[in-house]
Amino acid sequence: MKYFVIGDEEAVLGFGLVGIQGLKAENPKEAEKAFKTALEDTNIGIIIIEDKIADMIRPVVDKYIFTEQFPLIVEVPGRAGKDPGRRSIRAMVNEAIGIKL
Repeated sequence: MKYFVIGDEEAVLGFGLVGIQGLKAENPKEAEKAFKTALEDTNIGIIIIEDKIADMIRPVVDKYIFTEQFPLIVEVPGRAGKDPGRRSIRAMVNEAIGIKL
């Protein structure tokens, strides 16, 4: 199973340093194209997407979060940090697996 990241240029570069392929997105059109590219590769099991980019294509992302089995969609905060009111990654993981980290 492979990972794929969709984020700004720095996120894609950073994840690329550890061998995770990805595409940068700066607007809804680029975000949708990157998401579609990730979905076309059946070996990709986890898509890591920056929360602000996920918000650009929220209906598409939610379709896979709430109705599809794979790939798993993981939203992460961008380098500016977490938006107020959003749950932390730790809280989401704890909820998903039922174990406190």
